Amino acid sequence: MLQKFKKIDGVIVVVLVLLMVISLLAIYSVTHGRDTNGFHIQMLKYYVLGFIAFFGLTMLDYRLLIKYALYIYLFGVGVLILVSFIGTVQNGAQGWLEIGKLSIQPAELFKLILILFLAAFLFRKNKNRLHFWKDVVPLGLLTLLPFGIVIMQNDLGNALSYIVILGGLLWIGNIKFSHALIGLVIVGGMVGGGIFSYIHYHEPISKFLDEWRPHLVERFDPWLVPDEASAKASYHTKNAKLAIASGGMSGEGYMKGSSVQSERVPYTYSDSIFVEIAEEFGFVGSAVLLLLYFILIHRMILIALECKDRGGPFLIVGVVAMMLYQIFENIGAFTGLMPLTGITLPFISYGGTSLLINMASIGLVMSVKLHGQEEEEDLPKASYTAPARQG
Repeated sequence: MLQKFKKIDGVIVVVLVLLMVISLLAIYSVTHGRDTNGFHIQMLKYYVLGFIAFFGLTMLDYRLLIKYALYIYLFGVGVLILVSFIGTVQNGAQGWLEIGKLSIQPAELFKLILILFLAAFLFRKNKNRLHFWKDVVPLGLLTLLPFGIVIMQNDLGNALSYIVILGGLLWIGNIKFSHALIGLVIVGGMVGGGIFSYIHYHEPISKFLDEWRPHLVERFDPWLVPDEASAKASYHTKNAKLAIASGGMSGEGYMKGSSVQSERVPYTYSDSIFVEIAEEFGFVGSAVLLLLYFILIHRMILIALECKDRGGPFLIVGVVAMMLYQIFENIGAFTGLMPLTGITLPFISYGGTSLLINMASIGLVMSVKLHGQEEEEDLPKASYTAPARQG
């Protein structure tokens, strides 16, 4: 046990501790003296649980989870379906399970489950090329199933993360270049066509969405047609941009951010916490935060490159894809690059489920570092079998 602890990547642990400090300071700044006072203490408790999850999964051989990934996937889908019937609504999304005093968001947990499931499938391919109909299409459908469930729960941010995870793992999963190119063209065409249509045919599309999913109009209008967005829809992003701009190079000072302190920016302790950091610490503070993320991701990639087991790199790439998406989407939403989806900023935003899943994900990456140098093991019959035909 002691020998395994010595193999833990100290740089990653230091980065996690620094992110914890930034999170606690930022949450305290925007909750002190308000109804949310004390959230920083609760976040510290979440971090204690998070580090327990991190070290626990570090010691656990990740290959055990990969072996039983199919059953874990089925369990995760079952929980997502259950949430659709008995889940509670928070911030417009019906995606929460109340267990006593605990409030759990299964859509967050399913990101990690999906990474394990896809990594297990690609492991079984044994470095063979992915066939379009026998591999890519089934994986796409098995990802679209939870995607559709979570979309119906009005959780666009987490739903999109499933697609990003799938894309990242297919990219390194020995997919044919022609298939990858066709997929990129199709996805790019759909996204580009959707954006073009929304801008140029805004009235009929927004009217249709108002009858089906009205919250989507509030997400897309401030992003694509800010001049036509209602005051209610643009309130969040407009004030967030003003707060970020007011931070300048070095910021207004800790606990002195005028926009966040006056509560003109909603949810500064959770989804909008980057706005608080940018306003109080400016470009310099934002750059330091991004540098810590870069170091974290760089160290994970190094672990993947050094791993001898086939399953480990797939798992790490899934975690990296998930992290990059969350960082880019959260920050991009408040700088006008992406629509506002309510996704949390990893390790910084207030929230127990999100933090625990992110800490557990890094724990699995560390498990790859500790156990990925050992001799490979084939998956037993407990997991599914993927076709191994050459092509």
